[in-house]
Amino acid sequence: MSNFWKTIKRSSLWLGLLISIDIFAAFTLWMSDTKAFKALLGTILLFSLILFAGVICYVNLNEEKKQKLFQAYIANPDEINEEKLFRLLSEQEREQLRYLSFVLNENRVSLHRQAEDLRDYEEYVEAWVHEAKTPLSLLTMVLDNRQDEIPANIHGKLDYVRSELQDNITQILYYARLKSATKDYRFERLDLKSLIEEVLEDYAPLLEEKKFAVFNKIKDDTVFSDQRSIRFMLSQIVSNAIKYSRESPILVISFSRGEEEDVLTIGDNGIGVKPYELPYIFQKGFTGDSTDVRKKATGMGLYLTGKMADELNLKINAKSKYGEGFSISISFPRVCD
Repeated sequence: MSNFWKTIKRSSLWLGLLISIDIFAAFTLWMSDTKAFKALLGTILLFSLILFAGVICYVNLNEEKKQKLFQAYIANPDEINEEKLFRLLSEQEREQLRYLSFVLNENRVSLHRQAEDLRDYEEYVEAWVHEAKTPLSLLTMVLDNRQDEIPANIHGKLDYVRSELQDNITQILYYARLKSATKDYRFERLDLKSLIEEVLEDYAPLLEEKKFAVFNKIKDDTVFSDQRSIRFMLSQIVSNAIKYSRESPILVISFSRGEEEDVLTIGDNGIGVKPYELPYIFQKGFTGDSTDVRKKATGMGLYLTGKMADELNLKINAKSKYGEGFSISISFPRVCD
């Protein structure tokens, strides 16, 4: 019904013209013959009303049909839909439609090319990560097998370099996956204690080098999520704690169950962040103040952690007291077994 009234509104000029002609005809008839005017006035008005209503209905049906064909053409701009639409258009409208078709085709080709470029980029990143892992694995093997032959201070520095390379390579891989059009998440019940122990084992050399006191309070707790993604998030949080630690560092890992969600918290007693910086720590490239420790930061670790939490439909929250510590909590929705 709204389309009908819109059609009347668009045709208001013709309605006014028709009424003007009726008034002129009625005035002429009245001037020539008063009796005939009285007899034919009703007929003239009724005929005009029927004529106008008929034209409006025809135009409205034609507009509705044109609108449906236009929507079908926009959804699928092929030759069949174009031909159907052309039958209802004027020559000027056809020219406009041809131009629109040209723009749509150009955009479709451009989007297809961008999709191919994105796939090539993803394949290149994954291939690069695979190639980079080979020398990294060799470095790890040398450090493990030749530990007695390498001075302790040099071994510690090389192990730090190895850990940094591992973090950077992992970040690149997960950044590419987050930007990918296809996702390969596998949601399952995860043994949180085993998962955290694996992450702590990966960072054991650095934790020992920094003399961390680790308090893992996780017991037989489980969550429902994607294992690779959760392990990546935990790795970034632990790595962040190591980077920004201070004397007598402490790492505390705890887990609490609620009615609607379970919360995993990883906290440290590191340098923390300033209150006005806290709302921005999950933003891309944010590194905070310009201390010597943060000058070398890329701001990607917590950004990727936050993005991964969004992908997995998890809540992530950070708390900090500057100079005294920093903690991140990940909330998992409760899933009935």
